[in-house]
Amino acid sequence: MSLTNVFHIAASALTAQSMRLNAVASNLANADSAHASTGEGYKAKQVVFQAVAMDKSAPWAQGVRMSEVQEDKSPSRMVFDPKHPLADAKGYVAYPNVDAVEEMVNMISASRSYQTNAEVMATTKSLLQRTLAIAQS
Repeated sequence: MSLTNVFHIAASALTAQSMRLNAVASNLANADSAHASTGEGYKAKQVVFQAVAMDKSAPWAQGVRMSEVQEDKSPSRMVFDPKHPLADAKGYVAYPNVDAVEEMVNMISASRSYQTNAEVMATTKSLLQRTLAIAQS
């Protein structure tokens, strides 16, 4: 595997994890946005990744890309609050189906993956610099 492939693979992972972090941020930002129980409000979003070949001559060099963003199909979270202006006839208000704890776990996982791939790029750069230094001497 060439070191250039390592850069491309790590860069694809950085991009993918960045998109995952954006989805998590969107989910957390909308976690408490109430909507009428009769209408459709915000639905939690999950990023789906797909492995892709980075180089046709090296099919084992796989990178990652976002294939789609899926909306969570689970029902809205219903909270009893009869004084809320969006409450239905039974006194329930619908909130997005966002689980804040799950989103925080996703955020930590994506952040660590992002950091790891950034370290891979830094290590690869260091290896390239050392290789060039050996070749120059």
